[in-house]
Amino acid sequence: MKFNELQNINELTSYVESTYSKHYASANGVQSMDLISASGLGLNCCLGNVLKYASRYGKKNGANRKDLMNIMHYTLLAINEYVLKESDNET
Repeated sequence: MKFNELQNINELTSYVESTYSKHYASANGVQSMDLISASGLGLNCCLGNVLKYASRYGKKNGANRKDLMNIMHYTLLAINEYVLKESDNET
């Protein structure tokens, strides 16, 4: 790939994996995203977070690479929410 996509995908994979040790979860492993998704608000929540991190890029801690990782992570979560919504519509 011409634009280092594979390297960036690998970095994103490592970043996402690292976030699981940082998430607040109940004793049974339920995370906030589980509850948000179950309420039917998952896609909108994820898209809202994409906008949040995109709009603050360059403002909080300068041009922060972590904000870009958060944008991509929430985009992946949004894709998952989209797929869940589409599969619900098919049944």
